[in-house]
Amino acid sequence: MDEFLNGKMKALVASGVGEYELALDFPIPECGPDEVLIKTEGCGICAGDLKCYKGASRFWGDENQPMWVKPPFIPGHEFLGHIVKIGENVKGFEIGERVIAEQIVPCGECRYCKTGRYWMCEPHATFGFQKENNGGMSEYTLFPKTALIHKVPQDLPIEKALLIEPYACSKHAVDRANISNEDVVVISGAGTLGLGMVTYAHMKNPYKLIVIDLVDERLEKAKEFGADIVLNPNKEDVVQVIKDLTEGYGCDIYIEATGHTSSVNQGLQAIRKLGTFVEFSVFGEDTTVDWSIIGDVKELDLLGAHLSPYCYPFVIEHIANGSLKTDGLVTSTYPIEQWEEGFEKATGVDGDFKVALLFDK
Repeated sequence: MDEFLNGKMKALVASGVGEYELALDFPIPECGPDEVLIKTEGCGICAGDLKCYKGASRFWGDENQPMWVKPPFIPGHEFLGHIVKIGENVKGFEIGERVIAEQIVPCGECRYCKTGRYWMCEPHATFGFQKENNGGMSEYTLFPKTALIHKVPQDLPIEKALLIEPYACSKHAVDRANISNEDVVVISGAGTLGLGMVTYAHMKNPYKLIVIDLVDERLEKAKEFGADIVLNPNKEDVVQVIKDLTEGYGCDIYIEATGHTSSVNQGLQAIRKLGTFVEFSVFGEDTTVDWSIIGDVKELDLLGAHLSPYCYPFVIEHIANGSLKTDGLVTSTYPIEQWEEGFEKATGVDGDFKVALLFDK
């Protein structure tokens, strides 16, 4: 494939908060002996991308935390494409194969990597936020030596393939909860990631699967994906409903997938004593809670969920065979030239689930 040998590509480049610009002549990365270069097929727009664009301190730092991003960088971590170059030391892949990489680019040397917990790699390089590991909002993307690459079926529709990364994160969050068939499970948030949790949690056959969201259209999709009960906090006292359904005790498991502070406090009220609370979201602001609920009042198991370790093979297989429901989640796509419209659409202003940028559109 010599189509890219002019050395230039289109790429969305972030240089500061809100300072994103489409470059038409960004250098195509050189493929080293241990690397893989792909022609990007598409890239989903994540809530994390939007929060970064708008300047959330989690990315750009504040008085309590250092800046995590390393501009100028190309955003995007929900991407996949076809291999166009392979380094001479790379084995197991061929030109033309369709592939995806996990968001984390582990160092392979820290204590977490060496004990198999690579997703918590201490240097924590990731695609889409640092200039050393540019993301997928560009025509070509480089997978470095330690990237974790997975093959994607060639015939898997792009609308389904774009959900591999978010669904892998959803799977890890649900796995952290260790759901049994006796559990009343509440998932708060029915966006793309929350719905990924719903369709996977349904496979665990919980006693009751309850989904909470403020948008009725999302709740309808949650029922389609396997929810037994859906609740809208704008229309009913969801904490009281959950307690009424559980003889006053509360749910066994609460998975927070909204990134809103109200959902955290809601969960602490809705969950029973000795319950399991899984926090998944990236927040745009600090959350204040009565910390004594977690300890002295209820003695909760409070668990975090980060990225998607060991989840990609399962997710790829079960999206492909239909066990994980995906219909109707990718609702809008745009060419890279219309990235601003795509970012605006991805805020949910028109009720979209997943919005993506496509490179052959």
